[in-house]
Amino acid sequence: MGAMSTPPNGLRDEEGLFGERAPEVSVEFERRDPDPLSEGVALGDGDLDVHGGLDARSGPSGDPYGTPEPDPRIPEAAELPPGVTQPSRRGSSSRFLTDVIVEMGLAPRERVDLAIEASRNEGTTPERVLLAGGAITPDGLARALAERYGLDHLDLEAFPVDMGAANLVVNTAAKRYQAVPVAFVDKRTLLLAMADPSNVLAVDDVAIMTGYEVRVAVASPEAIGDLISRMARLDDVVSGESAVEEAEDSQAEIVNLRETADDAPVVKLVNQIVAQAVERGASDVHLAPDGHEVRVRVRVDGIMQDITTVPRRMAAGVVSRVKIMAELDIAERRLPQDGRVSLTVEGRHIDLRVVTLPSVHGESIVMRILDKDSVVMKLEKLGMADIERERFEKAFHETHGAVLVTGPTGSGKSTTLYAALLALNTPEKNIITVEDPVEYQLDGITQVQVSAKVGLTFSTGLRAMVRADPDVIMVGEIRDRDTAQIAVESALTGHLVLSTLHTNDAPSAITRLVEMGIEPFLVASALDCVLAQRLARMLCSNCKQRTIVAAEVLRENGYKAIVDLEAYEPSGCRRCNGTGYRGRVGLYEVMSVSSEIRAMALERRPAEELRDVAVRQGMRLLRDDGLQKVRQGLTSIAEIARVIGSS
Repeated sequence: MGAMSTPPNGLRDEEGLFGERAPEVSVEFERRDPDPLSEGVALGDGDLDVHGGLDARSGPSGDPYGTPEPDPRIPEAAELPPGVTQPSRRGSSSRFLTDVIVEMGLAPRERVDLAIEASRNEGTTPERVLLAGGAITPDGLARALAERYGLDHLDLEAFPVDMGAANLVVNTAAKRYQAVPVAFVDKRTLLLAMADPSNVLAVDDVAIMTGYEVRVAVASPEAIGDLISRMARLDDVVSGESAVEEAEDSQAEIVNLRETADDAPVVKLVNQIVAQAVERGASDVHLAPDGHEVRVRVRVDGIMQDITTVPRRMAAGVVSRVKIMAELDIAERRLPQDGRVSLTVEGRHIDLRVVTLPSVHGESIVMRILDKDSVVMKLEKLGMADIERERFEKAFHETHGAVLVTGPTGSGKSTTLYAALLALNTPEKNIITVEDPVEYQLDGITQVQVSAKVGLTFSTGLRAMVRADPDVIMVGEIRDRDTAQIAVESALTGHLVLSTLHTNDAPSAITRLVEMGIEPFLVASALDCVLAQRLARMLCSNCKQRTIVAAEVLRENGYKAIVDLEAYEPSGCRRCNGTGYRGRVGLYEVMSVSSEIRAMALERRPAEELRDVAVRQGMRLLRDDGLQKVRQGLTSIAEIARVIGSS
């Protein structure tokens, strides 16, 4: 027998990922040569290494981590992160691994017995024989190993891997050990996905390399290999198109920041964060410090999601790296800054708008992802019903007048205006836009970028545009009275004006312009159409489930319902990352400004009365359009209530 030793670093006082804490127990290791004529090769009591050679025992159970065999409180599956399967009990058992395979229904007893006999003759293990014969899958063997040793099993295709944790171990070491850190259990502990949980030397090395304690879980070798390859791919697919020269600054702190930002792990982590965000279809990436580490979140389909955390020692380097990419001043941390980065991700041209904000815990960074290839700019694909689309198209095909798109920030107003501009973009027309910022560059259209630093505002740009012989004018946003006045006057002097306004519904646009100081007779004469919109998440077509929405629930959400509604509800699967939603669809209400509405605008009538008249004339409200999309199975009643409200 070899010398007694304690369990590997980070495994003392170990508990399962969601189990109870176990006391420290000494472990005894013994090396022996496997006897090909002995059934001990079947990894029975005391055999740990699925590849043979290493035997570890801890009392009667043979547990390498010193965990006993209690029956811990196992939470319901709904409480677990996606991809986590807990063992029936914590701590290693004295069962043969082949017995576990049979008990779990992974292979029949007859097939396993044949594999045991074959392994004696071939000098290998029964598990290798079963794998070679296709009787079990690598993932099935990993599940059996996890059950045998009382550890959690991870399905890495479904488990949300924390890239901040994964990057703590270099790819060469991860390949050598077939082990990757996949999450932070707490501030001191990493969750390590391993193909061979008996490899205590690998656990020790990972603990030393990362400086964290280690908690072990089991995953299949193929899944770990795929994750390592994906990490390398995410790092390689991002290439920058901008560079900045080193600033001649002798301050030691700034030099250290630059050196940290140029370190391979920091560059790799930033590239992977951007690539992962693009891969998920995110619109924004948020790097928010909380005093101890940097929390990384992405906005997917309008909802924020955590994807990783950056350890404190790498936080300054990550922030500095992003600022260098955006050509910002890394020495300035007291004032907000903004910049732009051009990248190529998997052959796609991506623009990042970078904004820094000084906070009490450090600099916060937000990166807006502008991916032209992923933006839908055709009206017929935006989810607008035929009647609403025809009404909107008729308005922006007029020779003059004002067409407004309203809604909150992030509701897709710019995309709708771009779709209208593309429909109008012909050689016969001169189209000029003034935007802040120019999100997507369109061929054949003159686009002007607002720049407050040089005095180029919406109002000054709009004044210049009117003198530039335009047929169509697009103003990114009406923010003040001057911009509104010039836009209305332009619409009255023979130009078609498209713009956006921040109001909750279409009728409120008229009262908002009047409140901004525009004379009612000008508003009534210039305005032709107002479109209000929201974006609602679409149900995942792969996992949505049929349901009955009770009439009472509909009434609680503001609908006058007397019967139940057949609809769909979210479920969650791998394709939608367990959210139940994938992609977004627009909700619209289109108000044509009729003679009756013009007369009411002259009388300064409230928005509620304007809405009632517009509904009588055929306008469908946002909530009614949402209910129609619920009937069509595109979204859920809960999502409509989240986006529009229940009033």
